[in-house]
Amino acid sequence: MDNAADENWQVLVSLFPPDWEEQARRTRAIWRQRGITDPGTLLRTFLLHVAKGYSLRETAVRAGEAGLAAISDVGLLKRLRRSELWLHRLCVELWAENGVRIPAEVGMRKVRIVDGTIVKEPGKTGSQWRILYSIRLPALRCDFFELTPTVGEGNGESFARVPVGEGDLLLGDAGYCTASGIESVTARRGDVLVRINPQALVLQDHQGRTFPLLRKLQALRMAGQVGEWRVRVAGTPVSGRVCAVRKSEQAIRRAHRRLQRHASKRQSQTKPETWEYAKYVAVFTTVEEAVASLILEWYRVRWQVELVFKRLKGLAQLGHLPKYDEQSSRAWLYGKLFVALLTQKLIRVGRDISPWGYELAEGSTSE
Repeated sequence: MDNAADENWQVLVSLFPPDWEEQARRTRAIWRQRGITDPGTLLRTFLLHVAKGYSLRETAVRAGEAGLAAISDVGLLKRLRRSELWLHRLCVELWAENGVRIPAEVGMRKVRIVDGTIVKEPGKTGSQWRILYSIRLPALRCDFFELTPTVGEGNGESFARVPVGEGDLLLGDAGYCTASGIESVTARRGDVLVRINPQALVLQDHQGRTFPLLRKLQALRMAGQVGEWRVRVAGTPVSGRVCAVRKSEQAIRRAHRRLQRHASKRQSQTKPETWEYAKYVAVFTTVEEAVASLILEWYRVRWQVELVFKRLKGLAQLGHLPKYDEQSSRAWLYGKLFVALLTQKLIRVGRDISPWGYELAEGSTSE
């Protein structure tokens, strides 16, 4: 292994949770094994697979050529399965360091973030796959992972594809804002909290008239002003609330700049109502007892997690997917999430904390 690679590895290690090696032994990722007995070697090998996107076979070959580890692809898969809990705990510790503030509980509900992405495997004939997963908060534990082809009926991103138990609260972005998806959750005695897509969801008041969403939002004239209105989802028995807040002027300008870039890229005109909707964050929820400000706080958490997930989605585009079993799939997802959280910390440390771009390890002074 060359000096530059070793130096880069030491920079990464300085960003790991302080007990990362002990966690490997405690969770039995390293336990009564021959071959790879060092947590650093094991994690470094995993990162070739999840961060660089190599297949298990290519990872094993490259690890051998680099003098990192002598292991087969089958052996590496077994290690990946065994490391699920270790990788999850590394994610949880980095998650806590990023300072995401979890608001008060919403009753006795189990809060779950649902998200997905499309991945194309390497090569000219590489298959496209859709990954759909659910992450429990605040534990950051993957409780659902499904890999399907992108073509075929029922393979789109939808709440209807996610298992739901009584008391579950599913958080979704605007892509999950459909009447059929929302109804599928409530039919299984769950609840939803979803960003409103005005083009996809038709709302009514309790007299059956079309709910004038934009006119209601425009009554919120000051930054931070919150409003809520009771509504029904047209064509379904589902009722709930719209909770909304007006953005700050700075946030509105950022949203408008994004709309301008999008219109310029697509060579299209932005509708006047789209400019108006960009001034607000509006969500629909079936949760009845929580105040509107708490509902919006939970969506803020969903948005903060999305910033990490955007990096995760970029990383997911790199390489081969785990199509073996649920355990290796979850471990792969935690590996991707670990790299995304590590990237976020690296940016934060390099920008805000250290002029040399990383934190010094204790005892690093030479005599």
